[in-house]
Amino acid sequence: METIQAVFGHLDPRDQNARHDFCEILFIAFAAMLCGAKNCSDIWRFGQEKEVMLRQVLTLAHGIPSHDTFSALFRKLVPSAFAEAFAGFMRHVASAAGGAGQIAIDGKSMRGAFEKGRQFAPRMMVSAWGAQLRMTLAALPAQSGNEARAAIELLRLIDLRGAVVTADALHCSARMAEEITRRGGDYVLALKGNQKLLLADAERLIARRPTPKAALAVTEEVSHGRLERRAARVVRAPGLGRKHGFAGLAAIGEVKRTRVIDGKRQEERCLYVLSQPMSANDLLPVVRRHWDVENGLHWQLDVVFRENNCRTRKDHGPENLALLRRFCLNTFRADSKKDTMRGKMMRAGWNDAYLFQLMTQMR
Repeated sequence: METIQAVFGHLDPRDQNARHDFCEILFIAFAAMLCGAKNCSDIWRFGQEKEVMLRQVLTLAHGIPSHDTFSALFRKLVPSAFAEAFAGFMRHVASAAGGAGQIAIDGKSMRGAFEKGRQFAPRMMVSAWGAQLRMTLAALPAQSGNEARAAIELLRLIDLRGAVVTADALHCSARMAEEITRRGGDYVLALKGNQKLLLADAERLIARRPTPKAALAVTEEVSHGRLERRAARVVRAPGLGRKHGFAGLAAIGEVKRTRVIDGKRQEERCLYVLSQPMSANDLLPVVRRHWDVENGLHWQLDVVFRENNCRTRKDHGPENLALLRRFCLNTFRADSKKDTMRGKMMRAGWNDAYLFQLMTQMR
């Protein structure tokens, strides 16, 4: 409770005569989501059934808030302020762990969060995923679906000093490169056709500079009838960044992937712009770690927290509940108990002592 008061206590968007305590409402919502609640009605049900337990730590002067009270609060709470407080808390967590390390930037749609008749335009959140910490460092809503702009705004919430930022080709832009380097970070950004001129120059550079075999990095994996081979190289690119306005661009990386699944062969080749000329052996794990944002964050949100099934869609409700889910996911990650994410969620619902243990470790 002390952490919630210290980190989020100043965010209450309601009038001064509000009946229920803001931090107590957040505490109940946080605990409910750790136990599997998807929406404000679930949070209210949790509060009703766990009132005796909650009164051990909360005053609840006016009892458990109604589901309308929970809904009204999350609809009014300003997501950018909530996100900034969340990111500030995670900066301390990352600092205590020795730094953010690699930060993967990626967006995710909340498929159930759309207005009536606008299923084609669900709300979206852009997250900064700490690839080594395996926690969300920050997240922001993408206003009007503009993921690229939200990603640049997101970087301003994170301490990038000494970090490597990775992102797919959507975020490969001069603005992104400038923001990362200005804030003391490095970048590895996928390069595709949305940067046609830079891509053409990178292709010519790669073609002109054959790499000695000793400078190549190659890995092979065989598992469950699937063979995957990856080969990487890095070519220095002096002057290329200045020509295209990419701050700090120092090298071009190339990764070739070959997959053989049930006798069928698939080949893929990707280029990356790098702000430091790392070795090919260093590039391969950086590129692979980026995609942990899919398994470590997006998959967990969909499968464990059922984010895509949540039909909360009014005002700021979808974005605020999405931030709360990421805080819960970080809490499960911080827990040292050997179990699956779903297993921990079930234990939290069954065992009040374990639920309190989870909540007290995030401070």
